[in-house]
Amino acid sequence: MKDRLVIRAARTYLDEGFAPAGVVVEGGQIADVVAATDRVRGARAVLVPDDAVLLPGLVDSHVHVNEPGRTEWEGFRSATLAAAAGGVTTIVDMPLNAIPPTTTPEALQLKQDAAVPSAFVDIGFWGGAVPENLGALGALHAAGVYGFKCFLAPSGVDEFGHLDHAQLNAAMDEIAALGSRLIVHAEDPAHLHAAPGGDGASGELGRGYAGFLASRPPESEEAAIDAVIAAARRTGGRAHILHLSDGRALPAIRAAKAEGVALTVETCPHYLTIIAEDIPDGASEFKCCPPIREAANQDLLWQGVVDGTIDGIVSDHSPSTVDLKRSGGGDFGLAWGGIAGLQLGLSAVWTEARTRGIPLETLLPLFTTGPARIAGLEGVGRVVVGAPAHLTVFGVDDPLPVRAADLLHKNPITAYDGRVLTGKIRRTWLHGESIFDATEGGPGEAPWFRGPPSGRLLTAPHAERIVA
Repeated sequence: MKDRLVIRAARTYLDEGFAPAGVVVEGGQIADVVAATDRVRGARAVLVPDDAVLLPGLVDSHVHVNEPGRTEWEGFRSATLAAAAGGVTTIVDMPLNAIPPTTTPEALQLKQDAAVPSAFVDIGFWGGAVPENLGALGALHAAGVYGFKCFLAPSGVDEFGHLDHAQLNAAMDEIAALGSRLIVHAEDPAHLHAAPGGDGASGELGRGYAGFLASRPPESEEAAIDAVIAAARRTGGRAHILHLSDGRALPAIRAAKAEGVALTVETCPHYLTIIAEDIPDGASEFKCCPPIREAANQDLLWQGVVDGTIDGIVSDHSPSTVDLKRSGGGDFGLAWGGIAGLQLGLSAVWTEARTRGIPLETLLPLFTTGPARIAGLEGVGRVVVGAPAHLTVFGVDDPLPVRAADLLHKNPITAYDGRVLTGKIRRTWLHGESIFDATEGGPGEAPWFRGPPSGRLLTAPHAERIVA
C-alpha cells in the first residue's frame, strides 16, 4: 500500500531498552515491529543513521499554551511547532494562563476551537479547580479533561484563584468521587515571605537571585506536599505533585507511595540541569515558582529520577513576552515566573545525565510513558503494535547550541540561551506523517515542517462527548 512505511533503526527504544528493529506504519498506527533486516512488502523505507536512535514520540503533560486571551505570550501554532522540533508529539495544556481559564466547559470549548486549525501535535487539556467551581467539577470531567489543577498559593494571575486547606480537601473529595485526578502546584503560602530588604507589598525583591530563592524556601513545598498526601490518603483519590523542585520532599513522597497512596510526582528539566549558584543577579529569565535550587538539592532530585520515585520529566513550558520576563529591569519579584523550554527538554536532561553516567534508557520512560500515566493518556509513548505512529529520531551526540532567537516558541527568551547541549531531535512523525525534519534544507535554512497542522484534540476516555 502506498501509505505503508517502515522505519529501520539499529537502536529502537522498545519499552525498557534498545534493539535493532523496523517499525511498520500503516493508517497512522504502528502495524508491526519486525527485525531491522526483515523485508516489508509494499512499504517505503526510512533508514535511521547508526549515530541516532529511534524513539516513541515524547509526551509532555505540563504545557502552558495561553491561547486564547494571552496569545501574545504563546499560542497553539508556536507551541506545537516547538514541541514537534523537540520530539514531543503529545501535550496536555494547562488551564491557565489563557483567558478565560479552563474552569468551565464553555472555556474548554474556546480552547479546543482555537487549537483545531493550529496544532502540529496532539493535545489534551487539564481543567482547573478554583474556589468558584468547587462542587461543579463534574461538567468539566464529562467534557473530557484529564484532571484538575489547583494552586495552594497565589497563581500569579487574578482569574485563577488558589485553594486553602479546606478547599483542597473539598476538591479532593469531589475529584475522588469522579474517579479523576487532582494535580497540585504545591507551595504553602504560610511559608512564603518577602526576601530580606524586600517590602513584601509591591512585589519587588530586587535583582539578587539569592533573595528570591530565600523568599520561597523548601519548607513551603514540603508543607504543601504533606497536605496533598494527607488528602489523597483520606479519600483514596489520585493526586499528582507538579514541578517538584525540593529534593528534601522526596522521602515523604517515597513513604506515601510505599504506603499505597495514589500519588505521582514530576520534575522539570530546569531543576535537573540548572543550579542556583550559577544564576546571575538580574537574570530573571531563570525565575520560576517553585524556584531553581542549589546543587546539593539537584543531586537529590537526580536520585529520585534514578530510583524511580519521580514519575515524569515535563517542561512546565510557561512563557511570556520578553517585556514581562524583564519587568523591573531584572527584579525577581516583578518579572513573570516561568521557563520557556518545550523544545529542549530531552536534550537538556540528556546533556546532564551523560555527565552523571546515567544511560538514556533510564530517562526515556520519564519523557514518554511516565507523563502519559500521570495524565491518564492511553496508548501513547510506546513503540508497540496498535499505538499511534508517533516517532522521533534523536541524534544522541549531536551538538545543539541554543540561541533563543532560533527557537520556535513565540518569544525569544529562555533560561537555556547560550548553552551548548548534546543531543538533537532530527525528525518527528505524527500519526505516521513526517511533521518535522531538521535534515532538510541547507545550512542556515529553517527546519522543514509539513502542513497543514494535523494534530488531533484528545479527550479523556470518560468523556460524554467526542471531539473530532
